[in-house]
Amino acid sequence: MNTQSIVAKVDHTLLKAEAKKEDIIKLALEAKEYGFASVCVNPVWVSTAAEVLKDTPKVKVCTVIGFPLGASAPKVKAFETAQAILDGAGEVDMVINIGALKAGDDELVVQDMIGVVKAAEGKALVKVILETCLLTSEEIVRACRLAVSAGVDFVKTSTGFSTGGATVEAVALMAKTVGPGIGVKASGGVRTTEDALAMIEAGATRLGTSAGVAIAQGLSGEGNY
Repeated sequence: MNTQSIVAKVDHTLLKAEAKKEDIIKLALEAKEYGFASVCVNPVWVSTAAEVLKDTPKVKVCTVIGFPLGASAPKVKAFETAQAILDGAGEVDMVINIGALKAGDDELVVQDMIGVVKAAEGKALVKVILETCLLTSEEIVRACRLAVSAGVDFVKTSTGFSTGGATVEAVALMAKTVGPGIGVKASGGVRTTEDALAMIEAGATRLGTSAGVAIAQGLSGEGNY
C-alpha cells in the first residue's frame, strides 16, 4: 500500500468547540494539499469548508449528526442531516442512540439510523458512530448488524469525545461483522503513522483524525507501505 492510498483514507478532522472560521479554512486547505478523503467539521462550519473545497471535488465535506451523545430525537437527526447536505456536506457521521442499543430497543436504533439514511439518500454517504468504548463486544456486533440493515455506508468506532477511542480489536470485530460491502472508520486516538497502519491492517477503510498532516508527513518520510 503506497503513501497516497493511505492518505486518501483520512477524514481530516476538527470538531473542537473553540474552532474558529480561520481554523476551518486552514483545515480545508490542508486537505486540498495532501489529498485527504474529506474534512470533518461541525455542522455550523459545513458551508465554510464547502466554499474552500468547491473546486476540489475529490475532497468531501463531512459533518457530524447528533454529536457527540447521539441523544437527539430521530426527527432532529434527520433534519440536521438534510440541512447539512444543503450547506454542502457530502458525508455525514451520525451517533447512534447508545442508550436505546444498550437497553435492547433495536427498533428505535434502526429507525433512528433509517431517518438519516433517507435524508441523505443519493446525496451523501452515511457513517454511523457506535461509540465502541461504551459497548460490549456483543453490543458492537448487534449495532453493526442493525447498521447494515438500515442501509448505512460505514460503521465508525468513536466520537473522540467519550471515554475512549478506536482500538484495533473493535475495528477488527466491526470489519468481520459488516463484511466487505460496508466501510469501517477508525476514529479517536489515531495520531501517528503507526496508529494509522495498525487500524488499516485491522480492517479500517477510513481514518478519522486531527493528526492527518502529521500522519501524511510521517508516511512521506518513511517511504511507501
